[in-house]
Amino acid sequence: MNNYISLDSYISLDNLRIYAYHGVFPEERAVGTDFIINLRMKVRIEQASLTDDVADTVSYADVCEVVKQEMDIPSNLLEYVCGRIVRRLFVTFPAIENIELKLSKCRPPMDAQVDSASVELHASRG
Repeated sequence: MNNYISLDSYISLDNLRIYAYHGVFPEERAVGTDFIINLRMKVRIEQASLTDDVADTVSYADVCEVVKQEMDIPSNLLEYVCGRIVRRLFVTFPAIENIELKLSKCRPPMDAQVDSASVELHASRG
């Protein structure tokens, strides 16, 4: 029996660092750089909170593997990479209700001192 009236629950990956080859400039796609991914997913975890069974939730290790696979595909735009990651997560994990994704490129090649440039995407299953 569920002892919760309502439970909003989230699974997050914080500051996942992946070396990848995304960018408009040829040198970005040849040399690569570090990217940082922050991901927050609304997932119903009521059953897992009662059963202690990973089958009743979304495994963050499996989510991480999907993100890494999508990051391995070189692309021009971070917006495109974000869209691919979100679509793949929704297809792979039906329990995910919505996703907040922030993808940051460390030390982007620009005429300014900046730690990172980011794209943030918020998506709901539709």
